[in-house]
This record gives sequence, structure tokens and C-alpha cells, in this order.
Amino acid sequence: MVSTKTQTQTTQTFLNETDIAQLIDSASNVIVPLSPISIFAARHPWVKLEDKDFKQVARWLDNTRDVDIYPGTKTIMQAYRDGEISDTILEQKLKQWLDDNNRTLPLEEAYRYCTNVMKFDPLPKNIIKKIQHSQIEDVALDNLMDEAQIVRSMPPRSKHIKYKNPHTYLQLLDYHVIKWCKLYLDDNQSSWTLPNREQGFFYAWKKLVIHDPALSKAERQTLASLPNEPHEMIAETLTLLDIPETSRQGYLESHLLALPGWAGMLLWRMEQTHKKSYLITEYLAIRLALEWSFIKPYLPVETTRPIPQRSLETLVGEWCHWGELTIVGWQQLTLEQQQEYLKFALEFDSKTQRHIWLEAWEETYEARLKEQLLTSDQDESGAKTEAQLAFCIDVRSEQFRSQLENAGPFETIGIAGFYGLPIASAKLGSDHSHASLPVMNTPQHKIKEYARPHEMKTYHERKNSISALIYTFKKMKQNVLPSLLLPELTGSWLSVQMLSRTFLPRPIGRCIHKFYSRCLQKPKTSLTLSNDKFGVEEGLPVGFSTQEQIDYAHQALKLMGLTEYFAPLVVFCGHGSQSANNPYASSLDCGACGGAASGFNAKVLAMLCNLPDVRTGLQNLGVNIPVETVFTAAEHNTSVDNLAWIYLPTLSREAKAAYEHIEQVMPKVSKQANTQRMLTLPTLKNNISNPEEEAYRLANDWSEVRPEWGLARNASFIIAPRKLTQNKDLEGRAFLHNYDWRQDSDGSILGNIIAGPATVAQWINLQYYASTVAPHYYGSGSKTTQTITGGIGVMQGNASDLLTGLPWQSVMKSDFEAYHAPLRLLIVVQAPDSYIEQLLSSNSDFKQKVTNGWLQLASIGNDGIWKHW
Repeated sequence: MVSTKTQTQTTQTFLNETDIAQLIDSASNVIVPLSPISIFAARHPWVKLEDKDFKQVARWLDNTRDVDIYPGTKTIMQAYRDGEISDTILEQKLKQWLDDNNRTLPLEEAYRYCTNVMKFDPLPKNIIKKIQHSQIEDVALDNLMDEAQIVRSMPPRSKHIKYKNPHTYLQLLDYHVIKWCKLYLDDNQSSWTLPNREQGFFYAWKKLVIHDPALSKAERQTLASLPNEPHEMIAETLTLLDIPETSRQGYLESHLLALPGWAGMLLWRMEQTHKKSYLITEYLAIRLALEWSFIKPYLPVETTRPIPQRSLETLVGEWCHWGELTIVGWQQLTLEQQQEYLKFALEFDSKTQRHIWLEAWEETYEARLKEQLLTSDQDESGAKTEAQLAFCIDVRSEQFRSQLENAGPFETIGIAGFYGLPIASAKLGSDHSHASLPVMNTPQHKIKEYARPHEMKTYHERKNSISALIYTFKKMKQNVLPSLLLPELTGSWLSVQMLSRTFLPRPIGRCIHKFYSRCLQKPKTSLTLSNDKFGVEEGLPVGFSTQEQIDYAHQALKLMGLTEYFAPLVVFCGHGSQSANNPYASSLDCGACGGAASGFNAKVLAMLCNLPDVRTGLQNLGVNIPVETVFTAAEHNTSVDNLAWIYLPTLSREAKAAYEHIEQVMPKVSKQANTQRMLTLPTLKNNISNPEEEAYRLANDWSEVRPEWGLARNASFIIAPRKLTQNKDLEGRAFLHNYDWRQDSDGSILGNIIAGPATVAQWINLQYYASTVAPHYYGSGSKTTQTITGGIGVMQGNASDLLTGLPWQSVMKSDFEAYHAPLRLLIVVQAPDSYIEQLLSSNSDFKQKVTNGWLQLASIGNDGIWKHW
């Protein structure tokens, strides 16, 4: 090797700061931003890889990180036994693959082999022994592997030859990186913060790492001799590690994929501060520097590893057992024929088999949904609609809506729960605002909740007293000396609380709720809807102009298809959840809006629609709202399936009658919805004599790992009038968005739905998919062993990656049986083909998702014909 000085000069010639930034920008596509768990936002882990085919990414992940993103054989066979995969469709998919495969084998033999292999039975050991004893002629597999286009090597990863197990070196590197990430990213949880933190991650690390007792003296000296700038550190270590120029991006990608959670959190922080690539650059500089310090004494090192493949004996054994060949018959084949058989077996590997199963599973679901939707089952009662209730498209709303519609002359509507309002909300008494819209968008306005000054003062005093008490308790726990005294002061009270919350979760939960609701009872509040009084805060106008009020109200009503035939009472229903001692509580709120409940947005829109100026403006736009129609807001609690009113202005006579009718039927609706939901929980099938009480117990029990299923088993997104899905049992698996193409002359409404709500639904869908098929990598393990870390997320133990996905209990019935069906989202649009064609031509990102297999697309034309795109 050349000297370090020469290498540095060479690297700087080819890798300046701009080169490094471009390299890191490209490499960063393999990870996604990870927001703190308190503002949990659903993101699918491959969002920046959608320009590649799903099958291609699956192969690449397995070859580079040993991550398998296809459903496992047990999951597939369980779905097959449950009748979720049609034999007929499975056979069709297999025959289609055989037709597309460039093979020279007889069709009958190939079909027999594939059919038997896809049963996933283990290969008998005696077959291998017979083949080994028969001394079959050796056939080189290397060329066949290349012909089968199977990747055989990973991106370069240096291995510490000091260790017999190569994974030991990677674990050591990850351990040190995790330690420094925890120190830097800690969100005011630690009493002693990282020194020099305000000067940047890399600078703080460089100052302290030379004193790290966990490193040897030689390793600390090596680190001290390296450059003091992140991009220079990366340039030098890439050369010192002898990484070829063509492999550098793959090498950096493998470093980011080693700990995608911590890297994703840094990426999220970077986006919040708008420092493009900088934190990720610092992170990679630290990883590469530590790697070089570990490897330097053991040069040269191996930088690639072969991917394990089936042996020749195994491949021949598969043909003899599943292809029903004999060993003698194999030996009588020519060398060219043997190579064809082996090449075919290599191509029809486990991933190919499970991809066929996955497509058959998805197509079976689509066929059954098609049959349901195309079967006419309209409500012909003709009763006048008393109330229209707009719910979030969330799959948990679907079953609740059905129960409500069955209880009276009520119409329900589906729309994204933020109601198209690009706002940041600041609730009464809060010093900070929270973005109340999908994480892919940024707020354009700030809406604050306020009350009369003397009422605000009283409320603030009560809230600050409780906050101060909690803060003092927390600080005493974290400090050395006060923590010794804390058990003596609070031990008795905490013991009583622990026992009562353990054995009496429901009544104690209600008592705590009543205490907070009374102690922190809000006064009557108003919202800052008009910006002519409140100015600008945090760079956002507080409130809307009159024209903006009209535009946002009109946009929301158009999105939900509510521009005529208004009922006396219109209810905008946000949704939220309720659970105790649950780090993932925010994931059960709105999955799109960073864990925010959407009741605030519902209240904003309802108040806007009641303003006289807004109604006049809407009338000028052709939306005539009757005088007796009143807009209100409520919130659907998905854990206990009830409806709480959060904005109820003075009602007209007709609206009041509708409100009283809803109140009258709500206990029955809530009971039926809870009964339906409780049946799906694995531990409660024999304990639903009082489903409402059981729902409240689950929501208040601090030992409960599964207060509700969340959005598990989501599988489709239906964009159509409600009459298409009404009275259909969709099993709580469909996102439902109202849409009437007849009111969308230019297709813009459909485009907005696809770009916003449908994209978020796809993110949710693939996050559940990833957490089910690869829980060790994309999930977050069992809730019972999670550690809340630094106030930002969860780990398993104290030295794991920052976990990015959903816990085991959100997707699994038991240790061995999945509850969530890992299917890629099926989007169904009721509109003419011309609308779909226009959508695909105008939205290249969406077309890419469809073409590359990241979601499925079907449509129902105005002639009632179903078409799969």
C-alpha cells in the first residue's frame, strides 16, 4: 500500500467535498427519515427505491444485507390453509411464469418440478446421500449462476480477520456507533449531555473519542491522526480501505443499511434543520474512521464474501425427488441437458417461488373484492338523510361507518383525516405547534386555540403546576443524589398506583381520566381563523384570509364529493386512539400526520363552513348550503369505538333532531363495533360478554401489549362513491375515499387523491408489510422487551439499532402466526379508462409505483367493467 499522505492527496484529487456530497446523496436513497416515536409517522422503507422493480430490490437486499422481504413459507402456507390463496389463480401464475421463462425443458417436466417444489416440503436427507454415493459427474455452477443472473457478491465490506466470526467485527463497529448516536441524539432525557454537542456531531465525537476507554491506545492514536473535517475523513478512509471507485456508493450504502434506524433519525434531523447531507456525512465519517482504526493492524483484509448457494448435490436431489427423475436417468443426460436442468432450478429459487405465491395471494384478494364491489346491494329505503358524517379514510373507520349507517338514515363519507387543511395546530396552553397534515407536506398556516384572558390564566396555572410536578419528579429520577431519596418520598404512593393500575385498570383509568379532565378542564375556546388579527408566528401566518377560508372549505367539500344535497347536520369526524404505557401510542392515532389526532382539523373545517362569509363565497362557486344545515366536529376513538363531540354550535331544529338521533343510537353502534373488533383479538375470543367494558380495559391496562390492531390487514384503497362499498363486508381492510368522477371534469381531484391520501396509504401498507416479512430488520420486536431511548425511539436492550417499524404485537397473532396479511396495496378507482390513462401520463411517480410492482391498480369503468392495470 502507498503511504497515507500519498493516498490522501490522491483522494482529494478525485473526491472533493462536492464529490462526497453527491456520493452520499445517492447512497442515502437506501434509508428513509425516521421521526421520533412521539410523532410517529408511517413511512415505507423503500420509498426512494421505487425507480427499481420490487423483485430487483428484494434480490439486492438479500444479497447485501441478508434481508428477505418476501413473506415466509409459514405465513404463505397459513394463508393457503385459511383459503386466502386460490388454487386456480396459483396455477395460472405458475403457468404464466413458465411461459415467460426462457427454457428448453419439456413443459410437463418443468411444471411437475415447480408444482412439487412450491409445496415447501424439506428435501429428504437420504436423497442427498444416494447422490453423493452415486458419484455423479461434477458440473461447474459458476457459469450457470451468471447465466441465471444471480448476484454472487456483496458490496465491499471489510472484515476484521482477528475474529473467526466476521459478524463479530461488524457488531463491534455498530456498538461504538450506537453509543455515540445515543449521546448526540438524546432529547433532553439525560442530565449530562454530550459536550460540544452544539458544534456538531462529528466535532463532538472527534474531541471525545481520543479519550474513549473502550478503545485501545493504538485505535485512539489512529483516530487522532485522521482529518478533522467529515468529508476529508471520508475521502481518506475510502482510500485507506482500498475501496474501488465503482464500489464506493455501494460501500456507503452498506454502512447506512447497517443501522438504518440511527441513520434514519439523523436524516430526519437533517431535514428539520435543512442542512442537506451534513449530518449523514458526519455519521458516515465517524463509521469509516472507526472501521479503519479497527482494521489497520490486520491488513490486508478480505472485502467481499460469496453468497451461499445450493450445492450440486442439492440441485440434482431436487430434480430426482420433486422432478421425479432417477439418478440413472440423470446420468444418462448429456452435459448440456444437465446444465439446462440446473440452470432452471437455480432460476426457480425460493424468491421466485414466493413471488408467485405473493402474486397469487394478491390476485385472490382482488378477485374476491371485485366480486363484492360489482354485486349490486344498494339501500333502496329512500329515507331522507338526517346527517352526513365525514370520517377519515383509515381502515378502522370502515366498520364503524357501516354500523352507523345501519342504525339510521345517516350517510357517511370518506376523506383524508386532515381535511385538506395545511395547518400547524397549537392547542390551548401549548407553547409549540404541531404539524396537522401528512408528513410529506409542510404547514402553510398556524391555527391557535385561545380563550378569554382570565380563563386562560387560570388554565395555564393549573397546567403549569402539574407540569412542574412531573418535571421535578423526572429530574429527581435522573440525578444521582436526589434519586436516592426519591423511593423514600414516593415509594408508598407509587406502590399503590402500581397495584391499582395492574389489578383494576378500567376503573383506575377512568378515575385518572376524570381527574385530568376536571383539573385541566378547558374553558370555552375559539380558534384563530382570521389572519387580520394575529399576524405571523414561527414563519407562518396565524389564520387564513377570507379568500383562503373559502378556498379551503371549497376544496375539502369537493374532495369528499359534498357539493350538493346537504343534510341538516354535517359532522366532520377526526380520529384518535387511547392506550396506557404504550411507546407506540402515537402510531395508533393518524398514521399520516405524525401521530396527531385529527379532531383539531375537523373542528377548524366545521367552524370555517359555518362562517357567513365562507357560505356566501361557496354560493358564488356554485355550492349552495341550506340555511338549516349546521357543521359540527367530533372525534372517533378507535380503541373504544365511540364518538366524542368536540365542536357543537347552536343547532337548527332539523340539525338538533339529527344530533339527538345520533346520540340515541350511538351506544348500540359502539357496542356492535366493539363486538366486531374484539372478535379479531387473539386473546379475547371467549371473553366478549361485555365488549365495551373489555375495550376500555384494553385501553387503560398498562400491561396490555395489544390495545387494538391499528391498521393491520389493510389491503386496498377504494376511490369511489360510497354507494359502491355500502352494505359490503370489507372486513376493515379497505381505505375508503369518496370520489365521483362526474364532478371531476379535468381529473384534478383524482390526481390530488392519488398524490396525497393514496400515497400515504401506500406508505402505511408497506410499513406493515415490511414489519411482518422482516420483523428483525424493519420491525421493532416485542413490546415487552423494548427500551425507550433518549426520548426519541425504542431499542431492544441498550445496544441495538433504533427500531424503525411496528412491534411484533401489531402484526402477529402469536409467535408463529401472522395477523397482518403482507400484500401490496390494491388501489381501485371508479372512473372511465381515460381518467386512469391521464393519471398515469401526468403522474410519473405513481406510474412508476404501478409499473415496478410497489402497488396494484384496478379500475371500474362507467360500463361496470373491472380492469387491472
